Amino acid sequence: MNILYNLLILIIKLNLHVLKYFNKKIYEFIEERKNIFDDLKSHISEDKKYIWIHVASLGEYEQGLPIFKEIKSLYNDHKIILSFFSASGYKVRKNNPISDLTVYLPLDSTNNAKRFIDLINPQIAVFVKYEFWPNFLKYLSKKKIPTYLIAGVFRENHWFFKPYGFWMKNNLKAFDHFFVQNQNSKNILNKHNFNNCSVMGDSRFERVVEIPKQDNQIKYISEFKSYKKCIVAGSTWKEDEEIIIRFINNYKKEDVCYIIVPHQIDLKKISKTKSLINKKTILMSELNKINALECSVIIVDSIGILTSLYNYADIAYVGGGIGNSGLHNTLEPAVFKIPVIIGDNFKKFPEVKELINLKGFISINDELSFETELTNLLNNKKSRDKMGQINYRFIKENLGATKKVISYLKQKK
Repeated sequence: MNILYNLLILIIKLNLHVLKYFNKKIYEFIEERKNIFDDLKSHISEDKKYIWIHVASLGEYEQGLPIFKEIKSLYNDHKIILSFFSASGYKVRKNNPISDLTVYLPLDSTNNAKRFIDLINPQIAVFVKYEFWPNFLKYLSKKKIPTYLIAGVFRENHWFFKPYGFWMKNNLKAFDHFFVQNQNSKNILNKHNFNNCSVMGDSRFERVVEIPKQDNQIKYISEFKSYKKCIVAGSTWKEDEEIIIRFINNYKKEDVCYIIVPHQIDLKKISKTKSLINKKTILMSELNKINALECSVIIVDSIGILTSLYNYADIAYVGGGIGNSGLHNTLEPAVFKIPVIIGDNFKKFPEVKELINLKGFISINDELSFETELTNLLNNKKSRDKMGQINYRFIKENLGATKKVISYLKQKK
């Protein structure tokens, strides 16, 4: 099966080099990875010791950040190489507080894995959540490099626990220890004879609990909000925006303002979204002191400010749960002690299930339920405050994941 996998990687590589001439994203995928090994060669020194941390994208980086910071402190005589698979994560966090060099992960071929790992020669390797690249894992195992998975989540229906996935399950033996988010994941690993695992919880709680302590002020947003109740719709997709726009256009009271933060910054799509709203709407890049007082809706056309915008929200809507786009980070708004509304596609998010059961979150499945729930919240401050306290208390009660991981690594050092 490893032979078939490597053949598939080769076919993908060849196809990408053809398709890059017809697809901008594929072109960028290829071009941005051209200089990975040159970057490593120019930064790696044989007399230095390195730790390799790999994340898929921005979400996994944010989830692991509290642990990364402690690893950096624990191994203060080591340099850290951070790799991303996705462009969205790399571009936003190319400059970050923990790594000495940030690079893209090359395609998972046998040769790439060998070159990459041999150049870094890491003392330990750390992967986050779902990152299982067979050739990288196989070579790490061959070189006997201690390898850890943090914030892992496993489900019985994962394909590598199926009969045809035996070869991939075998590659999981590269991990010296699995730090998983919940007991169910540990039970599944134990069932499949992986006993080198422990429940750490979710390090995102440590990450988000620090957010309100930072400077979250954004120029002119206080003037924009003024006396109004503010709804922040974060990481929205087309299907999210459709129900939000209908609500904005139909809601008659003037004591509400709205901030829409699209998941992808596409100026053509943003312009179209703006044209569908019948209340005075401006782009974030156009915001100034004068028009902040006049408009009712802001559409954000830049990246990196969503977390701070939640500071101004009375209610948050988090996108991706309507349809199949994938629900985005719900803990970031929750830490600001506000109610959170989401779509009904949240089954892969245990913390969301719990917060719905605790009645800190509300799940909607169509335009009517969205209108009903949002209107009720706008008209009931007591309910908003109660839900906000439920969400914040839940976050505080789930701290401690970072300490568990670092305590283990201290014993192994």
